[in-house]
This record gives sequence, C-alpha cells and structure tokens, in this order.
Amino acid sequence: MNKELMMSGCLQALSKIQSYSRELGLDLRKPEDRFKWFLASLLFAKRISANVAKKTYLMFEAEGLVTPEAILAAGWDRLVEVLDAAGYVRYDFSTASTLLDTVGRIKSLGGLDRLHQISDNARDLERRLQELKGVGPVACNIFLRELRGVWPKAKPSPSKVALQLGESLALSRPQVERFESALIRVHLEYCKRRKCLSCPLGKYCRNFTRPKER
Repeated sequence: MNKELMMSGCLQALSKIQSYSRELGLDLRKPEDRFKWFLASLLFAKRISANVAKKTYLMFEAEGLVTPEAILAAGWDRLVEVLDAAGYVRYDFSTASTLLDTVGRIKSLGGLDRLHQISDNARDLERRLQELKGVGPVACNIFLRELRGVWPKAKPSPSKVALQLGESLALSRPQVERFESALIRVHLEYCKRRKCLSCPLGKYCRNFTRPKER
C-alpha cells in the first residue's frame, strides 16, 4: 500500500474513533454541555481509569448534579456519597472539595463562556483555567482539546502522548491537533495495554508489535 493510501486509511480510522465527550452524549456547541464536559474533564484528569471516570460522570448526570447550581446546592457530603457510589473512592474527599471550590469560582466569574470571552488569547485562557483549583495542565488539555473549533481560543498544545503516537502514524502537527482526542483514546485503550492486534490503527503504526508466540 502506498503512502497516500496508508495516510487516507489512517485518517479515516481516526475519524471513526469516538471522543469521550461524544460518548457521554454531549454536544459541545451547547453552553450547558460545555460545563458538563468541564466536570467530566476534572474526573478524567485524576490517576484513575477512564471507565471509572465515565461511570462517575454518568452517575452525576443521573443524580442531576451537572449544573453549577446543583453541585453547590448538593454540598460536600452528597458529592462524596455520589463519588463513592461510582467507585471514585481514591479521590472522593479531595474531588468533592475541589468541585465546590472550582464551581463556586466559575459561577462568580459568570460561567465558563465568560471566562473564555475575557481571555486575551489561547495561552491566557489556559492560564485562567489553571488558576482554578484542581485544574492542572492535564485537566486543562482534556477540556480544551475537544473544544477546538467551538471556542476560538481553545488551542492547547498537543500532549506529549498525542505527539508520540502521531509520530508513529506519520501524522503532521495539524493532524495531531485535529485528532488528539482519538489519539489519546487509542493510547489508553490499546497502546498502554499492548493490544496492537485489536487496535484500529495497528496496521498504520510504525510501533506495531505482535505478541510473542509461546
């Protein structure tokens, strides 16, 4: 297969990989869903499995705790209860405290869209987000990478993981940025688990490895 066909096939495969926000049923063109994705991003950012983070977000949604007002009204004890029920037990106390602090701050600023509006540029937006409690570089990247094309100032630098996988697929920098969410998902679900044979990008990857025969 020539390079052009290989790249075309790779990009087509990437386009079929669902982002986490889409899997959660979120439409990031809607302000209310942007807040929901922010909440999910905070959950995904901890050193905890993506499955637990997804389950926890969905439980927050089922309990109606996906608006600033609902989270603040719920209070610390209720948030811990929901986090524990979803299996987010390792970070339950600290996450409940972080949510109350961060959501309160966002509400006082006028919302996430207002924060984007008052930011001077992409780097200023990242700085303002990371001034919020619990929003470090990882959470900031998770949140903003799926807002490319929605918020004009959402232009985070691709993560190291995305760049490395992009290199193994011979992707350009703009292609890595376009498909960063898909690349991260492939890394978590296939690369880290050494599941090359079942990876949808396996045949396009320079680092493809077959398991050793016993």
